[in-house]
Amino acid sequence: MTLFSLEGKRALVTGANTGIGQAIAVELARAGAYVLCAGRRSCAQTVDEIQKVGAHGESVFLDFADPMAGAKNIAAYGELDILVNNAGIIRREDSLEFSEEDWDAVLDVNLKALFFTTQAFAKQLVARKSRGKVVNIASLLSFQGGIRVPSYTASKHGVAGVTKILANEWAAKGINVNAVAPGYIATNNTEALRDDPVRSAEILSRIPAGEWGKPEHIAGTAVYLSSAAADYVHGAILNVDGGWMAR
Repeated sequence: MTLFSLEGKRALVTGANTGIGQAIAVELARAGAYVLCAGRRSCAQTVDEIQKVGAHGESVFLDFADPMAGAKNIAAYGELDILVNNAGIIRREDSLEFSEEDWDAVLDVNLKALFFTTQAFAKQLVARKSRGKVVNIASLLSFQGGIRVPSYTASKHGVAGVTKILANEWAAKGINVNAVAPGYIATNNTEALRDDPVRSAEILSRIPAGEWGKPEHIAGTAVYLSSAAADYVHGAILNVDGGWMAR
């Protein structure tokens, strides 16, 4: 077994029906984990992709419209070793016009659900005295302000902070809590930006790699943080951004 093998591990990936979550689920499975692919929509396509690479997983329904849904259901998923908090939503509007409804919806899914799902996962690990890995999906907007996405920016700053505090509290318990901060990745969340020729050109002009990222670019980092290779990595937020933050 190599440092990067996940053989014998059981993982839960939220928001695994498409995009980054789907890519992460497939790569965790390829590395040997049995992956529970969670989403508010069917993850059957993700499970099909997992089976195509000769690996194993299943689709489970999890809707963070109730931010406590993960915490309520985590016991039903069996003994988990890896949690990838990928589920997230975004709302775009000028800050002068931004609604309370859109603020609460984004914070509930992106931050409250993440914290309490992770808390329930960690309680399970502590109770059985097992090691575990948490991989949160942060953002470039964990470090920057962005434009017209106030609740998303607040939530992703929060994800960075929660990643660090949980690492501080749980590292000695054998639980690694880290995050990946994707750059501009071609997913549903960035479709509006990619369809705007002005904004798309502005973004591409700053990325040293000169192109939008792909979900698969995030998946390898998630596998690393879920593996024994990252056993001494705690509270890290790894940028996978084509060089954006170095510019």
